[in-house]
Amino acid sequence: MIKQRVITALVLAPLMIIGIFFLPLKQFAFFIAAIATLGAWEWANIAGYERRWGRIAYALAVFVCLYISARLLRVYPDLLIYYLVVGTLWWALAFMLVKSYPGGTRIWHARPVRAFLGLCVLVPMWVGFMHLKQQPHSSLLIVLVMLIVWGADTGAYFAGKRWGKAKLAPNVSPGKSWAGFWGGFATSLLVGAVFGLCVDLWLQPMRVSDYLQLLIIAGVTMVVSVLGDLVESMMKRHRGIKDSSSLLPGHGGVLDRIDSMAAAVPVFALCVYWMDWGLMP
Repeated sequence: MIKQRVITALVLAPLMIIGIFFLPLKQFAFFIAAIATLGAWEWANIAGYERRWGRIAYALAVFVCLYISARLLRVYPDLLIYYLVVGTLWWALAFMLVKSYPGGTRIWHARPVRAFLGLCVLVPMWVGFMHLKQQPHSSLLIVLVMLIVWGADTGAYFAGKRWGKAKLAPNVSPGKSWAGFWGGFATSLLVGAVFGLCVDLWLQPMRVSDYLQLLIIAGVTMVVSVLGDLVESMMKRHRGIKDSSSLLPGHGGVLDRIDSMAAAVPVFALCVYWMDWGLMP
C-alpha cells in the first residue's frame, strides 16, 4: 500500500507542477476541468448511480456545465462573484448537514439531489481556480491555497495522533478529533505567516494589515477545507463505500484527494476577491 501511494504521488506531483506553473489559462482551464470531470464520475457513484453509462453521463453533464460557465464568465465577468458566493453558501449549508448527520438525510437522500450537490462542489472549485489563475503571480496563490490545505492535513494528523480524544464529528468521520482540528488550524496560520514573510523578503513589502488579511484568509480556508473532507465522508458513509473509486492506486479516488481542495479553493478565491488581497505584478 505504501509503495503504491509513493509511486502514484511521484506520477501526480510532476503533473500538478506542470499544470500550475507552465500551462497558460486556456490549457489550465481544461486541466482543472479534466480533474473535475473525473471527480464527477466518482461523485455519480456516491450519488447512487452505479451503472457505468449513468456515471459517464453525469461526468459529461458536469463538463458541459463547466464549459457553459466558461462561456458565461467570458461574456459576463461580473458573474464570477455570484459563482463564488453560491459555492461558499453551499459549504455553509454543508456544515448544517454534517452537524445533523445521521439526521436530515431525507433532505438529500434522493439521487438527483445528491447529483446536484456534486455540481455545487465541483463547479465553484473550477471557477475559483480560474479566478486565481488570472491574478498576478497566480502560481504562487494556487500554491498557497494548496499549502494551507496540505499543512492543515499534516497538522491535524500529528495533533490528532498525540492529543485526539474528543471527536470532531464521530457520526461522519470517527478518526477526526478537535485536537486535530486545532492542530490543523495552527499549521494553516503558520503557513500563511511564512508565506507572508517570504513575500515580504523577495516580492513586495507586507504591511501589518496585509499579514492580518492573509492570516484571516488562511484560517477561513482551513476551516472550510475540513468541511470538504467531512462532506465527502458523510456521502460515502451514507452510500456504504470506503473510497470514491480506485483510480489512484494507494490513494483511493480523485475525490478522496481533492475533497478538501474543492471546498477551500472557491472560499479562498472569494476572500481574495472581497478583501482585495493579492500580489503585485
